[in-house]
Parts: sequence; structure tokens; C-alpha cells
Amino acid sequence: MAPAHTETDLTGRILGGWTGRIAGNMLGKPVEQGEVWTRDRIDRYLRQAAALPLTDYLPEPVGDDGPPLRPEWRQCVRGRVHGSCRDDDIDYAILGLDLLETHGFGFSTEQVGDLWLLRLPYLQTFTAERAAYRNLANGLKPPLTATYDNPYQEWIGALIRADVFGWTCPGAPRRAASLARRDAVLSHTGNGVYGAMWAAALISAAFTARSVRHAVDQALAVIPASSRLARTVRRVVSLHDTRMSWEDTLTTVAEETTGMGWIHTVPNAAVLTAGLLYGDGDFTRTITLTVRGGLDTDSNGATAGSVAGVFGGAAAIPDQWKAPLEDTVRSAVFGYDGVRISELAERTLRLAEPVA
Repeated sequence: MAPAHTETDLTGRILGGWTGRIAGNMLGKPVEQGEVWTRDRIDRYLRQAAALPLTDYLPEPVGDDGPPLRPEWRQCVRGRVHGSCRDDDIDYAILGLDLLETHGFGFSTEQVGDLWLLRLPYLQTFTAERAAYRNLANGLKPPLTATYDNPYQEWIGALIRADVFGWTCPGAPRRAASLARRDAVLSHTGNGVYGAMWAAALISAAFTARSVRHAVDQALAVIPASSRLARTVRRVVSLHDTRMSWEDTLTTVAEETTGMGWIHTVPNAAVLTAGLLYGDGDFTRTITLTVRGGLDTDSNGATAGSVAGVFGGAAAIPDQWKAPLEDTVRSAVFGYDGVRISELAERTLRLAEPVA
């Protein structure tokens, strides 16, 4: 295993994780609706705007022959970004930080639910999280909160909540996965929970792994090898190993996951894995390939940015991604709107427990 990083290095990597997550989220947000913004449609949009290869935030629309962008697009396209937009992909990272500051690493799933009710507006939750929130408000307790009247149990929501557990457990992927599981079972089951464990382990491993591929391998080791998620991630790895193109890899895996839906954990993990492997540690290439892969573009871009940001550190994130964020986060989490990215990173660093 690679040696533990110095505190200075850890500072840059945690800041890289936060910055990368926010930048990747902002990149993918305008084309988030995966049922209409397919991979082909996204690339057609980029070609029309002469924006391929993509090296910056999405360009403004050219013409009106495509599907509409998300309503927030005017705050997310190049030249218009002034701080981050509010988004649940960032809200849950903030909530996770607040959870660990309040309850420590021994937090319970019930305390996760209590924090949601205290700090997160109901109308800023979606799919499995909204079902779990409603169940909490009606007096149900975990794990029933995840299973009662909740058809979204294997969707991507728990995965997007996992970053903080990776950031605070640098080089300890199994520990990070264990924390993510305790959070995830509030709202998810099966591959939904495995996705959170995998993402937390992936981010944790990125602190010490000698390559992105090694981080992916370490993350696979924390989830059941027979799970659909593990089998799909391994499939992407094997196609990459054969030197198949990024496009053909995604086409192949999309055919094999047909019918799972654009917010399901498994096909999104495939897009994310492909972006990480073909991006090979380069921040810009990683997040742009991931978002161009379609499906839940803002969530995938956020997680890819987090992994790549940790792997290379904040200094390796090009300025076109960092400067427009103006070190500022918009958030629906009570008490956090307008918080500085640098402050969130500093608070995360105080909690981080690197391997000896």
C-alpha cells in the first residue's frame, strides 16, 4: 500500500474532493434528465456549440431543436457560474459533515434520520430520500424507513451521500464503506446500499492508491462479488482492459443494463467507472467523459469529480473549474447556505483519520 500522506497533502486532497464534487455537479446539472438527455443527445449539443472536446462548463444552448435544459442552466453554463447552484448532491455532503461533527464516527442510522428532519427541507428530497423522510415523519424507524412504500430502494440517492465518509477515512476503504452503509440503510436496500459503500471506498482509496484503476479494484472488494453492482463494475473494467473505446464500452454496458432506469445505481456506476478509467486521473477528462456518458449526469459528475479531486489534489484541478465557484456553496441545508468551500474542507480535515 502507498504510504500515508502528510497533513499538507491531505489538506489539498480533501479540498480537491470538495471542489471536484461541486465542479462535477455543476458541469452535469443542465443536462441531468437522463431520459431525454442521452449520451448521443449531449454530444450533439456539444458539437452544435463547437465544444468538443469538452474542457470547460457546458456552453449556452445554440438553437432550439433539442430538449430543454434544467431550469437552473443559466447559473451552470460557462461564463455564468458565480458560486455553486443548490443541489441535493452537495446538500448531502454537507449533511454528512454535520452528522460526523455532531455525533462522531459512532453515529446511528436513527441519528441520520433525526438530522434530516432537523436540517433538510422535505421538498428538497427526492425518490428514496423523500420516501424515507415521509416514513420518518410518520414515526417509522430504520430499516422500515427504507422499505415501506419505497419503490426507489436501489436508486442512486445513497451513493451521492457517501463522499464525506471517504474524505474522513483516507486510505481506509473498508471503514469508509461501513460508515456509508450505516447512512444508506435509512433509505435504501440491496444495490442501493452497495453503491454507497462502493463510492465511499472508492474515494477513500483514491487518497493512497497508485492509480485510479487500483482505487476501483479496492472499492470492489467492499461489496458482495455476486451483486449486480459488482458484476457491472467488473464488466466495465474488463472492457477497458481490452482497450475497447470509451464509446463502445458504454454502448455495450448500456445494452446489458437496459430497463433499469436512468437513476438506478447500477447503470450509473457503469458510466462513472468508465469515466474514471478512461479519464485515468486527469481531472478535466474524467468529469467531462463522465457527464457525456449521460444518465444522472450531475450525480455522476459530482462523484467523478470527488474521486479525481482527491486523487490529484486541489492544485491539479484546472482554474476554469475552480475560479467560477468563487469558494461559495449554495445549500438548502439549514445554517449552511453561502458557506465557503474552503471552510467545509477545513472542517472535514479536522475529522479525517488517515491510516497509520
